[in-house]
Amino acid sequence: MEFVPSDITFISAVILVIVAFLGSAISAAIGIGGGLTFITVLASVAPASAVIPIHGVVQLGSNFGRATVQRAYINWPITSYFILGSIIGIAIGGNLALQMPDNLLKFLLAIFILYSIWGPSRFSIQKIGAKMLAVSGLISAFLTMFIGATGPFVISVLAPALQDRRALLGTHAVCMVMQHSLKILVFGFLGFSYIAWIPVLFAMIISGYFGTLIGSHITNWLPEEAFRKILRIILTILAANLLVSATVIYM
Repeated sequence: MEFVPSDITFISAVILVIVAFLGSAISAAIGIGGGLTFITVLASVAPASAVIPIHGVVQLGSNFGRATVQRAYINWPITSYFILGSIIGIAIGGNLALQMPDNLLKFLLAIFILYSIWGPSRFSIQKIGAKMLAVSGLISAFLTMFIGATGPFVISVLAPALQDRRALLGTHAVCMVMQHSLKILVFGFLGFSYIAWIPVLFAMIISGYFGTLIGSHITNWLPEEAFRKILRIILTILAANLLVSATVIYM
């Protein structure tokens, strides 16, 4: 088995391994941004058909590492409702999403994130209860099949309910582990072959784990108030980028 699949060059594979490390460090430190960073680079070097399934495998590894590091702080009641919704979303989302324009999905995702951060009555799990949390899992699972990097959506849902950043990062990570696992299985059933990618995937997952370790040290050093401010700023920037991406087709 060759190290690099025929779809990409050796240099591209090396770049992806490095970006997997950097992306995992970013996500472990701040909670988001790493997945979007990785999928942006991946989309520039890999065929379109491989982008979301390969992104799913790498992010599964990254989030599994983060969940392991922060395992003592995971909020399992919140996670269980979110995972239940995710299973339903993955099961029914594919057929429905194929009928919706990609730009519309991005637009709705951006609006939700912005409202959850800056709206007059911020999105709160304590206010809406477990049922809405399950619905959020369903929506994000639906979106992840076609947008890929839905980490900002998920963390914007969880952030108001989890005031300890370690609980937020750990709970977010385990929720994403479940969603990416389900997505990988679905793409496998749909016929995507992961075999040629196994060596480079292994390298990306290992580099991502070391990135997670470094990023986790950074978040332990970062004051809680500073963490929350940085999180809101990054979420806003990412949502604005989604809005631009959703509307540029009309310009």
